[in-house]
Amino acid sequence: MIFKIYNNKNSDLNFINLMSHPEFQIDHAGLLSKLNKQANPFKVTLIIAFYNDIHNLELIFESLKNQTFKNFEVIIADDGSHDLTVQKVKNLSSQVTFSVTHLWHLDKGFRKNRMLNYALLMAQSPYLIFIDGDVILHPQFIEDHFNEKQLGFLLSGRSMELDSIISKKLNPEKIKQGFIEKYIYLIALGISYQKHNNALKGFRFKNKWLLNLVNKKDRPIVGRNFSLFKSDFFKINGFDMRYEAAGTGEDSDIDYRLSLVGVKRKSMINRAVQYHVWHKLQTRGSSNEALFKRVQNEKAIVTPYGLEQLLGEIKNNQEYLLRPSVF
Repeated sequence: MIFKIYNNKNSDLNFINLMSHPEFQIDHAGLLSKLNKQANPFKVTLIIAFYNDIHNLELIFESLKNQTFKNFEVIIADDGSHDLTVQKVKNLSSQVTFSVTHLWHLDKGFRKNRMLNYALLMAQSPYLIFIDGDVILHPQFIEDHFNEKQLGFLLSGRSMELDSIISKKLNPEKIKQGFIEKYIYLIALGISYQKHNNALKGFRFKNKWLLNLVNKKDRPIVGRNFSLFKSDFFKINGFDMRYEAAGTGEDSDIDYRLSLVGVKRKSMINRAVQYHVWHKLQTRGSSNEALFKRVQNEKAIVTPYGLEQLLGEIKNNQEYLLRPSVF
């Protein structure tokens, strides 16, 4: 078995249903389109890139319970977590009221972009928010992304970088009680003392003049906090699955190729606030940079290793068509 699906609300959710939909097709330009005339069950899909960190997923889920905006589904894009972690994810998902779909494939190294493309195919809403599995969300995080959404725009958010001391103190109960928001001034002071330059990014501003002031600068996206309409993503054939190391592929490449089709960026500093939990930095592969330079030189809009190609693999390989009951 190379791919599995589990959903905590819908035991019939699987790729068989998805592929058999009469309006799921590849158009003449080779771009993936899913034109579903039926009402979307959710207004937002939150996609979490995940690998083995069940503790932080518990913190994310607790922050999702606190969201002011409730009409969302969650897709966990799992890049091959261990069996024990997979079972813990299933147990955790069974304890929440919001819809959770857990997608998993075999661990064959860093294949984050492939798993994010799976999530794109399974998303049941027209609007997508992407985060990593090492962040915690402000209660109005989804609300801010949803309220600022605009067709043809890519919303680019940032994170407050929590230090190791605060990160190690966090647990689900503290998130439930709003620990970070309650002590945000002290946390920011501690971060500033350590000479981090992003302490202010943990504050959510309400004043429009102030928001316009801090968001004047055009900022490229980072993979842990961005959003856009699914239809805009389809224009570039999704994520390029050739990137198989951390960095570049899940943000810079997407940012660049979307700009070639006219999708503009909108900065979300001090809106859509999230907090990045401290951890050791991942090694970034030089192969990613070489590939990205080639994409830029070729001005390649549509990746030849994206959604369309993944869809072909799924249709031609029965191992993908697993019912969630086997998970």
